[in-house]
Amino acid sequence: MAAKLKKGDTVLVLTGKDKGKKGEITSVSPKDNKAIVEGVNVAIRHTKQSAASQGGRLAKAMPIDLSNLSLVDKDGKATRVGFRMEGDKKVRYAKTTGEVL
Repeated sequence: MAAKLKKGDTVLVLTGKDKGKKGEITSVSPKDNKAIVEGVNVAIRHTKQSAASQGGRLAKAMPIDLSNLSLVDKDGKATRVGFRMEGDKKVRYAKTTGEVL
């Protein structure tokens, strides 16, 4: 099945502690059905100092389930994603506006 949400998409969080926040997807894991969104679902990780990096408390974005995310259209509203054929190419489109993503 084709991916409805991809790296680089701007999404809105629908549920959870970060409900209503918007962010950009930095990575998607289709096998686990999760994505990492910049600035959303942030946890503090304690790391040991090494030669490569300073130690301490570092904020890290944790994975969030894809079902809790919705794509944001050009108007800034949450939309569902559909697929259609344009010529011989399959494209994603926003269900609210009908515009190709």
